[in-house]
Amino acid sequence: MNHTLPIHRALAVLAASLALAACTSTPPPPPPPVDTTTPAQRMAAVQAAAGADDKEVTVQPLRDTQVDDLRQIAGERRGAGDLAGAADALNQALLLVEDDPAILQERAEIALLQGDWARAETLARKALALGSRTGPLCRRHWATIEQTHLARVEKENAASAHAQIEACTVPGIIRY
Repeated sequence: MNHTLPIHRALAVLAASLALAACTSTPPPPPPPVDTTTPAQRMAAVQAAAGADDKEVTVQPLRDTQVDDLRQIAGERRGAGDLAGAADALNQALLLVEDDPAILQERAEIALLQGDWARAETLARKALALGSRTGPLCRRHWATIEQTHLARVEKENAASAHAQIEACTVPGIIRY
């Protein structure tokens, strides 16, 4: 009697099973969520968060005329769709007054429009650290930070930043 024949059959069945098992694969992981929000839509969300409330206390510093001119140029270039030109004008203004929260925020917003999420967040956080903790500018800082987190699909961080926006609103003094 030949005992090697059943062993050869068993090995052949095992080899065939392994070959078939190698042909099947686990399904690929689902693709990461894709955020289709455009930079312009993100900027609109920042502007909406800033709001305008005539009952709120806001403080506006006096500015150098050269800085104001550069801010105006940046606004014109942004309006014309020249984001690189707007960024350049604001970068020049920051060379003159590197710690101005409003200019830092404007530059953060240009970075947001350019889709440079990391730079937008860094600039908004620097502006927040240097500026007021109340008012429309504060809300713009936090809304920019929120939008950068949403763009990177960091929902918990975005929710945390969004919660800070309300803390920026302090009602003005009621006078009788």
